[in-house]
Amino acid sequence: MSHPFKNIIQLSKTDRKLGILVDPDKHSDSNFIDFVSTILSLKPDYILLGSSIIVKSNVEKAAQQIKSITDIPLILFPGHFNQLNNYVDGVLLLSLISGRNPDLLIGQHVLAAPILAKLEVEILSTGYMLIDGGKPTSVSYISNTLPIPRDKNDIAICTALAGQFIGMKYIYLDAGSGAINSVPFSMVSSVADSIDLPLIVGGGIKDMKTIERYWESGANLVVIGNALERNTLSTNSDFEKQTQI
Repeated sequence: MSHPFKNIIQLSKTDRKLGILVDPDKHSDSNFIDFVSTILSLKPDYILLGSSIIVKSNVEKAAQQIKSITDIPLILFPGHFNQLNNYVDGVLLLSLISGRNPDLLIGQHVLAAPILAKLEVEILSTGYMLIDGGKPTSVSYISNTLPIPRDKNDIAICTALAGQFIGMKYIYLDAGSGAINSVPFSMVSSVADSIDLPLIVGGGIKDMKTIERYWESGANLVVIGNALERNTLSTNSDFEKQTQI
């Protein structure tokens, strides 16, 4: 069985792109569309949709709402295979290669496989690496795994290389939503220099300067979310102009 490949999510080693992660649990039905409309002014390259746990909101409904107002590629950042739906353009098929939880290395993927085979979405095989962000996060709690220490660039490099060698298409370094500290720049540059795959970085990013430094360090897609949810990251015209690098 061949799987349809849309080739919408075109990310390369030379890119400097911006992604915005939207968590539907943090918005009521009445203000969700308003929030999405606001972030569109930042002209992100991608919108990511998801959460470790979806408590209040329906992911499929949220995806439909987003697609009703924008053509920006929508990528599902699934916390569970039951969030899969056909209203997104792509799915981050995350394998938590930094942890040792077999359910998140392959178990959930086996359960997701028959669903993914029927969906007409792009599957983005991603080696997901959780990096210590200064406090326990939802991801570390739900995944029951320890993050890679912030000062262990060698472990991060070897883990990312292992992901590349087993066939991952992307590597994602994440400090986790609400992290106190974002991923160290030295770790980002060390990993970027060591792999041939596009590199995604997210978690704990609070300002535009950090985004720019990640791009300079070799990140090809920087993902922000929590700061926008809390209105602590500038959304004015200066931010919009700076993102167009």
